[in-house]
Amino acid sequence: MDTTEATWAVPGDHPAFAGHFPSRPIVPGVVLLDHALLLAARMRGAPHAVGWQVAQAKFFEPVGPSQALRFTLRTTPRGAVAFSVRRDGREVASGSLLPPPAP
Repeated sequence: MDTTEATWAVPGDHPAFAGHFPSRPIVPGVVLLDHALLLAARMRGAPHAVGWQVAQAKFFEPVGPSQALRFTLRTTPRGAVAFSVRRDGREVASGSLLPPPAP
């Protein structure tokens, strides 16, 4: 099983904060998923995440601007990529991603 880890500090000026939510900015779950998908594609040697699917996703705690996140991804025995996102040692999101079918 392949495993990869990456740290990402959510930019304080990320465009998603403009509407999500102006008085208390929170990183939308889709932004976390997008980052996990990009990391999974790179892990598999692809430059982008076209064709990937989100099989499962759970969000446990909100993430705010400029917070450092630790992404851990590992390939499962069935070929999916399980991911976990942690902040300060606490899991904030997890799930499973499915790569595109082989051509």
